[in-house]
Amino acid sequence: MEPWSESEGKTAHDPIFQCFSQNQNHRQPVENCCKERSVDAVVARSERCTCFWVSGPIIVGAGPSGLAVAACLKEKGIGSLILERSNCIAPLWQLKTYDRLSLHLPRKFCELPLMPLPADYPIYPSKQQFVAYLESYAARFGISPMYNRTVVRAEYDEKLLLWRVRTQTSGTMGEEVQYVSRWLIVATGENAEAVQPDIDGLQEFTGTVMHTSAYKSGSAFTGKRVLVLGCGNSGMEVCLDLCNHNAEPHIVVRDAVHILPREMLGHSTFGLSMWLLKWLPVHVVDRILLCIARAILGDTARLGLKRPAFGPLELKSLSGKTPVLDVGTFAKIKSGDIKVRPAIRQISGRDVEFVDGQFEDFDAIVLATGYKSNVPFWLKDRELFSEKDGLPRKAFPNGWKGENGLYSVGFTRRGLMGTSIDARRIAYDMEQQWKAKGTHPDVFL
Repeated sequence: MEPWSESEGKTAHDPIFQCFSQNQNHRQPVENCCKERSVDAVVARSERCTCFWVSGPIIVGAGPSGLAVAACLKEKGIGSLILERSNCIAPLWQLKTYDRLSLHLPRKFCELPLMPLPADYPIYPSKQQFVAYLESYAARFGISPMYNRTVVRAEYDEKLLLWRVRTQTSGTMGEEVQYVSRWLIVATGENAEAVQPDIDGLQEFTGTVMHTSAYKSGSAFTGKRVLVLGCGNSGMEVCLDLCNHNAEPHIVVRDAVHILPREMLGHSTFGLSMWLLKWLPVHVVDRILLCIARAILGDTARLGLKRPAFGPLELKSLSGKTPVLDVGTFAKIKSGDIKVRPAIRQISGRDVEFVDGQFEDFDAIVLATGYKSNVPFWLKDRELFSEKDGLPRKAFPNGWKGENGLYSVGFTRRGLMGTSIDARRIAYDMEQQWKAKGTHPDVFL
């Protein structure tokens, strides 16, 4: 029996679906793609649960990845339901980024499918401009996520051949809602949860401690000594922001790091890299980039910023670690306005001991320690995603599709360009499934 036919046959005998299977309209509008029924007597694990049948795919996450795949699906005539735990689209951008943030790559490399960024935007759009673009994107494609829906569990029902996605609604007394569909698209991304470092004494630090997800502006730290943990793009830019607000920043550099000028030879470093890769292998392009960077920046190791053994592009491909694209921080390090410190041994009160034996006292610590995927906490699947890091087991470009209608988007370690590639592939794959079945999607535009 064809899998879909088998699924339809089983749902016809499941009491969850009997209420609407007889009257299902295959040309219903997108806003009616969910049909409700109370299943108090059916779902044994929950005394109070409302269940919705979703005739299109369920997308978890309303960030750029979720919006992109929803738009690509809609272009194919396939509606979808987006579940978002926050109260807005792109919550990482809107709620958990600092005020001075701008795109680190030129706008042409940060566009979502089917709609370019406005031509009058600067080369490196600001956070506010990018959020406005995302809101316009959602409006253009009629994307209306269901907000305040935290997915607590998603698992494939082997009997019904369907995905059951259980959510908890924010602001209620533990109300649970279950959504059921043939397809599940994971779009929560690589940066779902803040990483908290394990440092001896950090919990007892008597000053202010915050993750960059809570940092907005250096104005709150004027005149204060601030230790920034982490030397990625966020850590470097936070240090620059602190400098500009007359704070005294110190940055912990524990590992080797690649710092590159944001622009080289009159072009963006990223754009130059992409052009060179058309003609040359990665290791040769890396050598060219490092030679130009040394000519512009000098020997960064003299200032405590040792470079990794692998080149910046090769390292990105192997580990996902992004090189720092300098926007002015390095000049402050050279001038001594930002001081580089080694790894921390321990913290006592406001005193920080570094591994080189030096002690310094600080008023605040900012954790620029990055983010991680939260997929293993709620998705009960061991095939597509790794339980270790919450990323697809298969490297790009093969990590976008799993089994039983499971997909992933935005886990490529290649930014918004990778997101666009995933989104288009998923939409095309689902369209081909409908064509192979000889019918049209349940949900039409």
